[in-house]
Amino acid sequence: MERFTEGDRVRVDIPDETDLDHDQYHGLHGTVVKKLRDDADTVTGDEREGLIYRVEFEDGGTADFRWRDLRPPIE
Repeated sequence: MERFTEGDRVRVDIPDETDLDHDQYHGLHGTVVKKLRDDADTVTGDEREGLIYRVEFEDGGTADFRWRDLRPPIE
């Protein structure tokens, strides 16, 4: 199950303030530029875990996120 597709605008939502990525990414908006796959779904049993979304931000930087860290944008 794919929550987002390439070209979708998204918002990073990492509510856990102890997460190492929280300060850097929480609340930022970007665009999904690539979908990557790994085998995390075979470990967790959740097919969503095998998909990684590469997000490009307005400053040109990119970062990779799992489905649970992304939401629709706040417009």
